[in-house]
Amino acid sequence: MTLLSVNVGRAKAVDYTDAAAGTTGIDKRPVDGPVRIESPGAPGVGASGLAGDTVCDLRFHGGDDRAAYAFAREDLDRWERELGRGIANGSFGENLTTSGLDVNGALIGERWRIGDEVVLEVTGGRIPCRTFAGFLEEKGWVRRFTQSEAGPGALLRVIVPGEIRAGDPVTVVHRPDHDITVALLHRAATTERPLLPSTLVAAEWMESGLLALARKYAEKYARA
Repeated sequence: MTLLSVNVGRAKAVDYTDAAAGTTGIDKRPVDGPVRIESPGAPGVGASGLAGDTVCDLRFHGGDDRAAYAFAREDLDRWERELGRGIANGSFGENLTTSGLDVNGALIGERWRIGDEVVLEVTGGRIPCRTFAGFLEEKGWVRRFTQSEAGPGALLRVIVPGEIRAGDPVTVVHRPDHDITVALLHRAATTERPLLPSTLVAAEWMESGLLALARKYAEKYARA
């Protein structure tokens, strides 16, 4: 299991984002050399966990439990075949493009060591948005990505900060004692809402937005 590339983006003004500033950092490009990754701060305040990377809409991106976003090269290849176009590392807005790692089958709370030092923890999956659709210029993209079996990719928090670089080995160093995967949590949050209460066994590791959604749904139907 390998980190193929570390990808960062700069703010760019576009007409397809709902961010207040009208800018997005979704256009991530691979960088050479080491990149520092660390906890950026509370959701809504902290931005990206990667040095040199820009997060423009703090409502939905960035913060300690969304410090980085990983996507498997195998799933990018799958989308290449389906869309009939080349998709470079970073093209889905991911900070980390991996090889040989089951990103969507990862458990919420699973920990990955990257290189000799850095440890990251899986917190959830990406919910697609208008900015993502506008950047890719694919008709019906939000629904298509949501419903795809390829999976959403994984959001990550930083447990041990440090430097990462392309070519670093990735090792799974901890798997919690539950069965809530990135893919399952994504389905629960999007197309199969009745699954949401069952995902709360992973509450202590979930990113804040998905946790709030699961708790709200569970409370609503517990009263019904």
